[in-house]
Amino acid sequence: MTRKPMQYNSEFSLHDLTLRTVLASRAKQHGSKIYLTFAPDGRTFTYSDMDTLSNRIANGLLAHGIGKGAHVSMLMENCPEFLLLLFGIGKIGAVANPVNAAARGEFLRYFLEFSDASVLVMDLDSLDLFRQVAAGLPAFTHVVILGNGKPVPERIDENPNITVIDYDSLLGASSAAVDIPLAYSDLLLLPYTSGTTGPSKLSLYPHAHSLLYGLSNTLEFGYREDDVAYACLPLYHTSALLGVSLAAMWAHASVVLTRHFSASRFWSDCRDHGITLVNALGAMADFLWSQPRSPADRDHKVRLCRLSPMPRYAREFEERFGLTIVSAYGASDFSQITSFTADCPRSKMGSTGRARSGIQIRIADEDDQELPQGETGEILVRSDNVWNTSMGYYKMPEATVASMRNMWFHTGDRGYLDADGFLYFVNRKKDAIRRRGENISSAEVERLIARHPAVQEAAVFPVQAQTSEDEVAATVVLKQGHGATELELIEFCVKEMPYYMVPRYMQVAADLPRTLSFRVQKFKLMEEARRNPDAWFDREKAGIVLKRARGAGHSS
Repeated sequence: MTRKPMQYNSEFSLHDLTLRTVLASRAKQHGSKIYLTFAPDGRTFTYSDMDTLSNRIANGLLAHGIGKGAHVSMLMENCPEFLLLLFGIGKIGAVANPVNAAARGEFLRYFLEFSDASVLVMDLDSLDLFRQVAAGLPAFTHVVILGNGKPVPERIDENPNITVIDYDSLLGASSAAVDIPLAYSDLLLLPYTSGTTGPSKLSLYPHAHSLLYGLSNTLEFGYREDDVAYACLPLYHTSALLGVSLAAMWAHASVVLTRHFSASRFWSDCRDHGITLVNALGAMADFLWSQPRSPADRDHKVRLCRLSPMPRYAREFEERFGLTIVSAYGASDFSQITSFTADCPRSKMGSTGRARSGIQIRIADEDDQELPQGETGEILVRSDNVWNTSMGYYKMPEATVASMRNMWFHTGDRGYLDADGFLYFVNRKKDAIRRRGENISSAEVERLIARHPAVQEAAVFPVQAQTSEDEVAATVVLKQGHGATELELIEFCVKEMPYYMVPRYMQVAADLPRTLSFRVQKFKLMEEARRNPDAWFDREKAGIVLKRARGAGHSS
């Protein structure tokens, strides 16, 4: 399945697609228009401000000997300076490496070392975390610290070879445009994959792909010049950084940035700032949906709410909050793949939408042979424009080649296409559990468990068994004010799913481990189950016997 090639904005050719060129153009067209508002303190930045201040940052970095090709890690919570620094880094041809702001210890050391960064920009709150690993990072030459009005230390005692730069000092540099040669094919970003199943890899994003990521959202979802986009996901994640911030720039629109998602503050922020576009995750929708209903539920200007994945109650969500849900599917190590737009039939809710412009999708078996419509297999994709995708994995040529075998990118996800070309995600191949000769979809088990009236969310994963196959385990979070025991949940599963899908291990927990972008880190649950199996209720030890007959089972 494929759609027509992406149509570029006529003002830019492919060879003009650098962040420096696009930002300068927007500043010239809309110099006095507010591009960015920081909700926590009300600071605003016009398009002209973003261009001028990032010029100062670029020239300030150059004055310290930080130039084209330098890898610059970014360890910061959401703030305007994150975007300003990114724009400044991009203007000199350096490469930004956004790092999970929650990283610490060995994880942080790995993130900073693997990226081959020599420069770190961070807020003062991250200094203690960096000090814990600084001695083991000899490649670092400079650290830029955002003090937010507090004194910045003159040195890093744990690594005295590092030169400390006060962020405010960069703003004293020249505001003249930087004239370092810069090409659309030059690297702009080294983003980490989400790390939900194991160690993160680095993807290679040139300027063109980073910008086309944003343009794709603008074109697919119909963003407008009068739109105000709400960015509450972390900027270290491409969804907020490119899919919101750069998409708004393409649309000549505005962005309201907050530090993090807050269910209690979400709708008040939308009302106070006239938000019209929201980009969120399905887990965030769960929090909003579970809040008490209020006459103010529709008291806002939000017209489009992008939710990925789309919740099972999507149509009811639209009705309650008076908005239109859109959705998407993509891979951070490839590109955006599908879009479910406002024009898609509501009857197709539950799908991820259709292939984006210029994207081809194939559903294939284990031998990469195309499967018939409606059959589930691995989702393979490719683009008619190589600059609209990641260039592969950094320092992992074997993994890059393996991911693109037979000229198709292998997402590692399983799904199917319907007769109208809508893609339905089923599960991740690595989330598929092999038990009793059956392949079990973790997502399907999660969906069935979530039908229990007391369940807020479930995470299902394999636990290594003594045999060659795995056992099914589930960690469940209950809705506020509801109660259910592990035994009750198991008995519900016995009634709701085939015997081979019923989890052997069940645990009720207060929350699930997540990345800053709210993705569940199942590998942490798997590690905990391996280290501390007694924390999970064991169905077999409890004497619950399952019958093979469909829908049958009993406790003994």
